[in-house]
Amino acid sequence: MTPSPPEDEGALWYDDEAGPMVRAYTITGGRTRPDSDGDVDLIAVMIAANTARSSASAVAVSEDGLDDEHLTLLDLCRDGPLSVADLASEADLALGVVRVLLGDLLREGHLRAIRPVPPAELPDVGVLQDVINGLRAL
Repeated sequence: MTPSPPEDEGALWYDDEAGPMVRAYTITGGRTRPDSDGDVDLIAVMIAANTARSSASAVAVSEDGLDDEHLTLLDLCRDGPLSVADLASEADLALGVVRVLLGDLLREGHLRAIRPVPPAELPDVGVLQDVINGLRAL
């Protein structure tokens, strides 16, 4: 049995099972990339700014003017650190949309990002093997 659509002009934007449908560009204001300085990496870990600081130096961050989607992401980050990919999954939003929204939250100071270490900065495997061999020789 197919549910009947509402009798109005917005019927194409509503599904009884899924609820209201909103295009991604309306959520992001037409933006396709984050406005923040750094790119929001897929595996970067996001932490709510007020949980990342000690309580003595915590600064109250105003949440006025944030959309529901921004608040959802912020609430998820308050529960614990999550990667960008995990946030997209938990919020049930497209990854591109989440990256734009996270860029907004980073720029406004609501979130802090922990980015992965670039492979060029990782220690050389040969040096680590030499250290292990040296320790075994002791």
